[in-house]
Amino acid sequence: MKTLTIRDLRTRPRQAQKTLAREGSAVLTSNGKPVALMLRVDEDSLPETVETVRRARALAALREIRADARKRGLDRLGGRKIDAIIAASRKGRRSSS
Repeated sequence: MKTLTIRDLRTRPRQAQKTLAREGSAVLTSNGKPVALMLRVDEDSLPETVETVRRARALAALREIRADARKRGLDRLGGRKIDAIIAASRKGRRSSS
């Protein structure tokens, strides 16, 4: 994947636009570290592209949550234990209000 620096984007925006048109995507870097992913879009494809990116980010967050649950042993909880934890949490919220 093509890499563009923030300096490139600032000083040569037309070149950056041509790169995106040609490559379809590029990684934007600052001080050699990735800071953003740039994607080619147009008026017609923007809503679908935004939705696709949001779904990908949601799936990544879900993977992290599941990995954390496995690490903490929470993936082995049964339905009754889960219900008890939820009930205790709700009770605690009501009493603190």
